[in-house]
Amino acid sequence: MSPLALIGAATPGWHAWFAIAVTVGIFVGLQRRAAVPVDLLFLAGLVVVTLAGVVTPTEALAGFSSGAVILIGALFAASAALRTTGALDWIGALLLGGADNERSALRRLALVTPLVSSVVLNTPLVAMLAPVVMEWCQRRNVSPSRMLIPLSYLTILGGVCTVIGTSTTLVCNAQLSREVASGRYDQEVVARIGEIGFGEITWVGAPLAVLGVCYVLLIAPKLLPNRGEPVAGLRARRREYLVEMIVLDGCPLVGKTVEEAGLRQLPGLFLIEIDRDQDILTPVAPTDRIAARDRMVFTGVVETIADLERIQGLVPAADHTYEVAPAQRSKRRLAEAVLSRTSPILGQLVREASFRQRYNAAIVAIHRNGERLTNKIGDIRLEPGDTLLLQAGPGFVETHRNNRDFYLVSGLDGSSARRHDRALAALGLFVLLIAWLIAATLFGGDGAAWGHVLSGKPQPVIAILIVLAMIASRCLTTSQARQAIDLQVLITIAAAVGVGNALSASGAADWIAGSLVSGVAQLDAPEWLVQRLLLASVYVTSMLLTEVITNIAVATIMMPLAIGVAVAAGIDPRPFIIAVAIASSLSFATPIGYQTNLMVMGPGGYQPRDYLRVGLPLALVIAAAATLLIPAVFPLVR
Repeated sequence: MSPLALIGAATPGWHAWFAIAVTVGIFVGLQRRAAVPVDLLFLAGLVVVTLAGVVTPTEALAGFSSGAVILIGALFAASAALRTTGALDWIGALLLGGADNERSALRRLALVTPLVSSVVLNTPLVAMLAPVVMEWCQRRNVSPSRMLIPLSYLTILGGVCTVIGTSTTLVCNAQLSREVASGRYDQEVVARIGEIGFGEITWVGAPLAVLGVCYVLLIAPKLLPNRGEPVAGLRARRREYLVEMIVLDGCPLVGKTVEEAGLRQLPGLFLIEIDRDQDILTPVAPTDRIAARDRMVFTGVVETIADLERIQGLVPAADHTYEVAPAQRSKRRLAEAVLSRTSPILGQLVREASFRQRYNAAIVAIHRNGERLTNKIGDIRLEPGDTLLLQAGPGFVETHRNNRDFYLVSGLDGSSARRHDRALAALGLFVLLIAWLIAATLFGGDGAAWGHVLSGKPQPVIAILIVLAMIASRCLTTSQARQAIDLQVLITIAAAVGVGNALSASGAADWIAGSLVSGVAQLDAPEWLVQRLLLASVYVTSMLLTEVITNIAVATIMMPLAIGVAVAAGIDPRPFIIAVAIASSLSFATPIGYQTNLMVMGPGGYQPRDYLRVGLPLALVIAAAATLLIPAVFPLVR
């Protein structure tokens, strides 16, 4: 029997079939995601395979102690520091500030993201850029579902341009080192299965990335869902207020036109007039320039008024004692309160009510009887039923929820001001995190100098250390760090690792891979065609497995198999190694195939079928191109 025919000859046991059935059941359930939350679905599958004895409890729970899961959790908190300090606003202005429509924004992302992701690990890059993209979508009234899958795909495509762009290629190198040290191969083969060089994969990865970018720009927009954001309908459903803001000295808006300042793109908000030394500019033209001490009058819904609160140097004019120091301002939140008939301030003008002294809150705007009030805030006489928009401390809602002075008190999440004075610190610490991860990738290793610091294994510890430094430097609070961690994403990834372990430990993954490859090997066809079909089968098998189990598991399973296939067929193993490295790094058709796909699933409002509709054609195009390009760059026969 041919050596190739032996590959995949073992018959799988019932554990393997059970693991396959559970995995199929999870994917069927994913198509009805509205019925069962995705994290519960994966947890249920994990419990089933564990109780059936397919995996041990230790193997099942390995994902919850996985370094990748801990790293992602820390990155959520680190990106929150960039957001709360306004550093992401700077990045957004540089990256998307000049984009005024979806196509323009997508072009800018396509130009920058793959280049950066070629040297920065994909997960921290998406953790940083996803909030930037969502902020831009809110300002331009574009659904995030039009932008976040492209962001994930562009990041994944850039990751295969160098060996440090994605953690998968690092796992491949670790597996290759084990294969070299195994002693199973003669010296000639050992010389061809060493670690992938820094730019070796670039000759194939870069052309594939260019092809993928073209797909994202030209084809993906026709397939992406357009799930309308509620912001578009806020004006019809939410209370509108009239709010007056003062432009402080040093505000970054000073000297800019209204258009350049981005004050015409905030959804549900309109700039009515500018009061400049008693000279009223109305209507306000896009070309009017903003000056220090301008009093700008806006009308809009509370969510977009909160956006104004986040602009450095722009503060409400309602209260002359309003805090402008970043440390104090960031502690305050927007809240709404409805005045009751027993309130002691009824009948008084706002400027006479001493609201700050009574309730430790400032009145920003007032809404009455379904209509916004157009008077100056200080000149409004308070009446029962008035809805007050307040700038209050974090404990205001809890303190006055049952106060007889108000009928109703509610807070507005995410309305705190930015800590702009800590933006440089947050950005510097995040850059340090990325630099540390890159250094660990390039110079790490157990035998390297400072190996305990630069080894790739403590990457999660590095990320946690940076988050602690951000908290210590007051870039974010501990509560903000906790709230930023998306538990649903982390639980789903951890449970998916356990389900992938079930496919691996039961032999199901080995059997699937071996069966597909051995089936090609037994074809009665010319030798040159069989060689190319073997390469294609290794690539496609790696690609398919990557969509259902973790890319790390696929690299670990497929690398020895690919080398064995090449050696048995008398082919150079190098193109097979590159095929596994690339195929296991590119996942587009499912949300669980790659961590960044899962990270954007919730914010984008995606369903699993969205990835299949948009990502499957891309996966097929890349697979076809890769199977033609790899043997052209790395000949099958030396």
